[in-house]
Amino acid sequence: MASQTVLTLGDFVFQDLEVPESIGFGLEQRLAVKKLVGGVRDIQALGPDPRPIDWSGIFLPTPEGESALDRAEAIKSMVIQAQPVTLSWDRIYLMVYIRSFDPDYRFARIPYRISCEVIQDLTTPDDLSAEPDADDLIDGDMNSINNVVPGIGDSTLSSLTATLSNAVSSVKTFVGAGVSTISSVLQPLNAARSQVLSLIGATDSVLNSVATVGGILPGVPIAQNIFKLESQVNGVARMTGLLQLNGYMGRMSINLGQINSSVRTITVGGGNLYDLAAKEYGNAMGWVNIAKANNLTDPTITGISTLVIPPFSNDSSGLLTA
Repeated sequence: MASQTVLTLGDFVFQDLEVPESIGFGLEQRLAVKKLVGGVRDIQALGPDPRPIDWSGIFLPTPEGESALDRAEAIKSMVIQAQPVTLSWDRIYLMVYIRSFDPDYRFARIPYRISCEVIQDLTTPDDLSAEPDADDLIDGDMNSINNVVPGIGDSTLSSLTATLSNAVSSVKTFVGAGVSTISSVLQPLNAARSQVLSLIGATDSVLNSVATVGGILPGVPIAQNIFKLESQVNGVARMTGLLQLNGYMGRMSINLGQINSSVRTITVGGGNLYDLAAKEYGNAMGWVNIAKANNLTDPTITGISTLVIPPFSNDSSGLLTA
């Protein structure tokens, strides 16, 4: 890390040799991998998982009169408090827990190593519009469903999915949608998913009924063996598609259930309630809902704040005043 970069942990500002030359801040994608018959793999992406942030440096006496021990004890007290703190350098801005702190007392200096577990990445993205909203998520899963269904070859599922697709397309926006609107999509979604689960059970029975690889048995006519082999291959291909559909529909159901149905909390680093309401509800006037839920009168957000995000309501009576 460049020497001029400011590194802060909570209200502690690292100086000189306390600042490391580099800090890793990588992450990995959590994957749920299912290995099926014939080497087919069904992989579901579960989201990014940040790795711990680790670095090391050397505490030295400061021009302001602090000793190396004073500096080390300041970090130690933060560990003892066991509270979330901010970690920032350059444009990186994170909410973390201090996972471990290992100082090594030596005469006039204290080398140290520190590790932090990331709670949330609060770094402002370059393009705020890139973050998907409820419409993006629901429409994205619907498109994925429509792409997979034709390959299943089931007329009942195709009909149910068409009904679901029409229900989704009839909604102007899912952001802040009411209960009746959500129900109008959940009903055909549940019907389509029920058919998917039924097909999964039937296909699984076909695959489990095969006594040998490919279902080929000695003394059985070749044509019958070929038919069994084709059935198994087709069953594996169909099962892959069905598992994908079940994943897409399950995720859509969860997302629909979370829209305007429960109170959530979100941690933000500054900004204002207008932008937050526009992002959460698709309606900047929703800032009143957020303000009331958090006993605020000023839409400006100062510093790190954890805010309650209530269900959206068009009722803006009793507007707050500063």
